[in-house]
Amino acid sequence: MGISSRRLIFLLLIFFIISSWPEQAQSQENIRPPVYAGLFYDDNPDRLATRIEIYLQAVTPLPAVSRDPDLIIVPHAGYVYSGQTAAYAYALLKGRKYETVVIIGPSHQYGFSGASIWPKGGFKTPLGIMPVDEETSSSLMKATGFDFIPEAHEKEHSIEVQIPFLQKVLPQARIVPVVMGYPTRKVIERLAEGLARVLASRKALLVISTDMSHYLSQDEARKKDKETIDLIANLKIEELLRQVIAGENVLCGGGGVCAGLLYLQKIGVPVVEILRYADSTEGGGPKNQVVGYLAAAVYLKERKPLKDSSEPTSKKEEPEAFTLTPEEKKELLHLARQAVELYVREGKVINYHTDNPRFWEEKGAFVTIKKRGQLRGCIGFIEPVLPLYLTIIRCAILAATEDPRFSPVEEKELKSLEYEISVLTPPRKIENPREVVVGRHGLIISMEGKKGVLLPQVAVEEGWDRETFLEQVCLKAGLPPSAWRSSKAELYVFEALVFH
Repeated sequence: MGISSRRLIFLLLIFFIISSWPEQAQSQENIRPPVYAGLFYDDNPDRLATRIEIYLQAVTPLPAVSRDPDLIIVPHAGYVYSGQTAAYAYALLKGRKYETVVIIGPSHQYGFSGASIWPKGGFKTPLGIMPVDEETSSSLMKATGFDFIPEAHEKEHSIEVQIPFLQKVLPQARIVPVVMGYPTRKVIERLAEGLARVLASRKALLVISTDMSHYLSQDEARKKDKETIDLIANLKIEELLRQVIAGENVLCGGGGVCAGLLYLQKIGVPVVEILRYADSTEGGGPKNQVVGYLAAAVYLKERKPLKDSSEPTSKKEEPEAFTLTPEEKKELLHLARQAVELYVREGKVINYHTDNPRFWEEKGAFVTIKKRGQLRGCIGFIEPVLPLYLTIIRCAILAATEDPRFSPVEEKELKSLEYEISVLTPPRKIENPREVVVGRHGLIISMEGKKGVLLPQVAVEEGWDRETFLEQVCLKAGLPPSAWRSSKAELYVFEALVFH
């Protein structure tokens, strides 16, 4: 019995829909929906497209950048405040051909170390979906060692607000969204090196999403931002990097700016063109609390020859053990005390500058505060996310004011406080608890979302043996004392340079 042509078409249609379901479901899972449409920019596609076109057409005359930019710097505030400034950079891109656009923005909502790279799928806006360049994203992950952290992208606007502009000026391009965590030297240099390896042979554009100084008076902001713009224009990357790492009020996306400029220096001779500077008063913001916005383009005057990846690389020497002189230890202890006393008395964070290269090394550290020999507070960072001197300042203040086991230090106590600093080596995972050496190792246990940390000197002070040490770190994590025996438990050891 034959099948009618109408029924055959119907069956084929059903087969096509069913066979495409898994692919459709998978692609939708990897599509980031717009979060700030209707807030930072219009959620109506026609109005949004018109608004962007108005911004682009207002850029007259077009900045005289004859070469294809390799990098642009653009702001990421609401379009009413910074859209016109961003347009000065995006207007340069119309009609140019790029295979890939890597967008680097800072994390405003989620604190983490490193960088997060969106792996596949796309970013959706009212103008449609802009696809991710999955091959380049994967290559950049391998080259940098950075992974995908969904929480970093979930509510982040610094990437999202760039997408509608790119959809208008580079509709053929694919994107690689990168959100940067804490801007440390290691993270910045690692990202720059990865970009150089992956993008040097591609027709790629780097979009750096950043605003400038925040909430200064207009006069103060213009002065501060001019100094920062001069550093960028003259490629004073080391000084800019120092200010960014120190958390100075210069650029919220300064880590991306430094990484981008370092990347271009690795592959050629960059030239910076400053296109426009404005601030939030342009959108009606108050003059006593402005945010600065910059548009700039960077292109390579000449490119360096690509390195042959088959060439053997020289063997890296083992780094020397970290040490401090007695004078350096004394200075850091004094810094911890000064930081606490200023914060407790005046609520201010100490403004400290140093040229000591050891103090600029990124190190994990703990600051322990005692009062007449009794613990009064102890807080630290296990991972090396900040220069040592900044870690000491922050940990000292936190130990004095935020340790949940104690009430905040009062001014009347300050003279009776004693300080101890522990500078840590990076944690190392162990498979056998017998590797733990009491007096040498600190301990970390991680299990079922709980984590506990004990410094090396604690076991010595308490007279614990290895097993007791392991039990106590479990209790510190809120786990049963025998949890360290579980196959689900992850144990890490670290060493510390302790002084007081």
